[in-house]
Amino acid sequence: MTDITVMLPDESKHQHPKGCTGLDIARSIGPRLAKDALAIKVNGELVDVWKPINEDAKIEVVTFKSPEGKDVFRHSTAHVFAYAIQELYPEAKNTIGPAVEEGFYYDFDDLPITEADFPKIEARMKEIVARDERCLRHELTLDEVKQKFLHNKYKVEMASEFALAGGKLSAYQIGEKFMDLCRGPHVPSTGCIKAFKLTMVAKAYWRGDAKNRQLTRVYGISFPSQKELDEYIKQREEAEKRDHRRIGRELDLFMMHEFSPGSAFFFANGVVMFNELVSFLRDEYFQRGYEEVMTPVVFDKQLWELSGHWEHYRQNMFLTTVEGREFSLKPMNCPSHALMFKAHAHSYRELPIRMADFGVLHRNELSGVLGGLTRVRKLTQDDAHLYCRLDQVEEEINGILDLLKKLYVDTFGFTYRMELSTRPDSFLGDVKVWDQAEVTLQKVLEKNKIEYRINPGDGAFYGPKIDVHVRDSIGRSWQLATVQLDFNQAERFDLLYEGQDGKKHRPVVIHRAILGSLERFIGILIEHFAGKFPLWISPRQVKVLSVSEKTAHYADEIVRILREDRVRAQTDTRAETIGKKIREAQLEQWNYIIVVGDQEVANKSVNVRTRDNVIHGEWKIEQLLKTLRAEIDGRK
Repeated sequence: MTDITVMLPDESKHQHPKGCTGLDIARSIGPRLAKDALAIKVNGELVDVWKPINEDAKIEVVTFKSPEGKDVFRHSTAHVFAYAIQELYPEAKNTIGPAVEEGFYYDFDDLPITEADFPKIEARMKEIVARDERCLRHELTLDEVKQKFLHNKYKVEMASEFALAGGKLSAYQIGEKFMDLCRGPHVPSTGCIKAFKLTMVAKAYWRGDAKNRQLTRVYGISFPSQKELDEYIKQREEAEKRDHRRIGRELDLFMMHEFSPGSAFFFANGVVMFNELVSFLRDEYFQRGYEEVMTPVVFDKQLWELSGHWEHYRQNMFLTTVEGREFSLKPMNCPSHALMFKAHAHSYRELPIRMADFGVLHRNELSGVLGGLTRVRKLTQDDAHLYCRLDQVEEEINGILDLLKKLYVDTFGFTYRMELSTRPDSFLGDVKVWDQAEVTLQKVLEKNKIEYRINPGDGAFYGPKIDVHVRDSIGRSWQLATVQLDFNQAERFDLLYEGQDGKKHRPVVIHRAILGSLERFIGILIEHFAGKFPLWISPRQVKVLSVSEKTAHYADEIVRILREDRVRAQTDTRAETIGKKIREAQLEQWNYIIVVGDQEVANKSVNVRTRDNVIHGEWKIEQLLKTLRAEIDGRK
């Protein structure tokens, strides 16, 4: 039999028989890898481990450790769930069941269940897992789909649209009874799915449109081991106590409304936090030589065709038509910044130009993945684009890494890790340019002695990137900051500067966001601090409580003095006991609680305590102002 050459991620080359599978290759590396293999990548394409490989290829074995592996695992769990529903509720019609950021969901029509039914469904899922049935792929024609899914109009509708767009139709079969229309890939067999839990039932409209039929949506989570599931459940219990949606309501920070899904309504308290974050960044921008700009929200599709978004990102854009012209709300700031750079002639002496923007962006996320502030459609990004010479790239990225440390570690006490995300399957530009960009980022990380891991194929379509994953106070990881190196935008927009040699050169573009989305960052801050915010960013800094009606005037005077010094303060002069007032102020998360009675009036002083019931005692007003000002100005 003819051999083929297989190259692994470490660039080592191995000979295997033609027609070998990904599972065969995993076994040749080691039994543990074969056991953990969920799918494989063949020349960057994610496929089943059973797929025969008939020519030389670059191969990567995908396990649960990678984001792609988690998606394959959890999407496969969604199929097991749908299989169980088919056996228990044969009248139900399954629609779509994707993996999402934390687990999976599946939408069904004609499925009248509640969370009380979960134990029965989970028991049937365990039976299916115990059968260890193979997950097999079938290529189908549209006629075959219509025949096999005769009683499911949703599957036929999706298949018809997909076929019309030129897509190849496929389905996955588990055992003899269950088949689901799906692109795949899937785990080798149901026995891979060792631990799972259904978490919530909700309602969702077919295709997110309120004009369509309302479906039953069930969410779940799954892991390769019971230990991982138990750890997740424990973390989830803690996370529920810190849920930013609940705390956001209690502290009057923000609300969401079905009239604008995925878009936050910030109340005054939430706006305080938003503006404090922007002020922090503006202070840093001033010190670091950034220039803030403002750009439009709606652009003609010609801009997106020029930038490449129309080809590579259109499915995530909000489109509209005005006077016969196609427009889109902007999902990114980079094309508009390119137009501004191009509006003037530039010399090498001007570079780098650091262009910052707090513009509003819109991205058409699926309704099923929206969640409070952490996954939204309307977002405000602390976006910036740095236009520099090639010899300035390293210094500029060093500056970004320094700002990351100051914000995440020094200011908020986060820890973080970094990933280098490389060229995806669909990309702009030349492979050699991509390779150069990836090597540049790798060198900067290594020179800074920063540990990182490679995230193959997860770069933006225009360039590789460094993704920063922040770990919060209960150990969860959140992807926030990103630094992207782009050698393609200058080419597409014909961006030029005059070099020292008098010739025209193209700048390198560095895309970067430190907080990422301000909405997402605020949601994470709420959960990280459980609503107990540092003084400088807290919307409720000082509450002044009067002991009696005759000290109310003095309480008002203290608040006036505090506000003159730009401290956010309120009084509570109600005819309630001081104990009740203190408890309520603590629940409302006021950082400092000031009590004023007859003694404080006589001494021109205040009695100071914190929301954690630490009693500091009697202070002069000047001491209070000095303490507050140092804590606020130092952003401690």
